[in-house]
Amino acid sequence: MRAHIKLTTVDDLFSTEESRADEQREKVMDILLAEISDFPGHPFKVRADEAMLEMADSVKQYGVLVPGLVRPKTDGGYEMVAGHRRKKASELAGIETMPCIVRELDDDQATIIMVDSNLQRENISPSEKAFAYKMKLEAIKRQGARTDLTSAQVAQKSASKTSRQIIGEQAGESPHQISRYIRLTELSPPILEMVDEKRIAFNPAVEISYLAEKEQQALYDTMQSEDCTPSLAQAQRMKKLSQDGRLNVDVIFSILTEEKPNQKEKFNIQRERIDRFFPRDFSEKQKEDLIVQLLESWYKKRQREREQER
Repeated sequence: MRAHIKLTTVDDLFSTEESRADEQREKVMDILLAEISDFPGHPFKVRADEAMLEMADSVKQYGVLVPGLVRPKTDGGYEMVAGHRRKKASELAGIETMPCIVRELDDDQATIIMVDSNLQRENISPSEKAFAYKMKLEAIKRQGARTDLTSAQVAQKSASKTSRQIIGEQAGESPHQISRYIRLTELSPPILEMVDEKRIAFNPAVEISYLAEKEQQALYDTMQSEDCTPSLAQAQRMKKLSQDGRLNVDVIFSILTEEKPNQKEKFNIQRERIDRFFPRDFSEKQKEDLIVQLLESWYKKRQREREQER
C-alpha cells in the first residue's frame, strides 16, 4: 500500500523535510514600533531617566543589539513580552522599527517570560517586585502540573513544591519573602508610592497592607498632615487594632504623634563652625575627646563659681 502525502502548496512538492523545519524555526524580524503594544498590566516602569537616555544614544549609534520578544495578537499587530525598555529607547532614538523574535505564547507563558526577563534588572522598586511576583504566582497556579511550561525550572513543579517556592528559588528569595512582597499590592497607591520612595520602610509597609482601605486613607492623611511615618512597632499595633475593629482616625493620630526613640531631638553642630579649631590631622575621635574634655573643664569651673557665690 502506498502512503498518501498531503502537500499544502505546490512549493511543498519540491521542499525537503529539513527546509520545512527551517521555515518553522523562530526568526528575527524588523517590526514597526507602531505595531507593538505593551504587555497588559506590565508592572515594570519604563522611566525616561539617565540610563534610558544612554540606551537611546547606544541604539542610535548601533541599533538594538538584542532582539525583543513579541507574540502575535489575534486582532493584528504584536504584543511586547520582553523588550519594553529597548522599544522606548528606539522611540527616543527616532527609529521606527525594532528587531524582534515572534513567538506563539499563551497568556501564562507570556506572563512568566515577561516577569523573569525584567527581574534581571539592577534597580527594581518594591512595587514592581510586588505586582510582578503576584502576576507570576497566578500564572504558575493556573498552569498547575502542566509540563509544556516556558522554562525548565517551572517545569519541575511537583506536589512537594509550592508556587511561592518555585518563584523564590528563581528570584533568590524565601517563599515567605515572596508572600510579603505580594502583600504590598494591597496598599493604596499613594502609600505604595511612599514605599518606593523609601519614605516608609518595607517591614512597616507589610503590616500596613492589612489595614482596610478607609484606614489606609486615614493613615495617609495623618502622615501628610503630621509629616511622620510609622515605625514597625506602631504599624504592628495599628494592624492589631484594625483586626479588633478598634482603629479609627483618632487612634491613628495618637499612635503616629507619640515620640519614638529615634525621633528624639538631637543636638547637632555644623562642622564648618568647629573644624577650624582643630589641627588638620585630628581624627573624629580626637575631636570628640577634646570637646568633652573642654566641656568637663567648663562644667567644673562653673561648679566652683557657684560654690563661691554661696
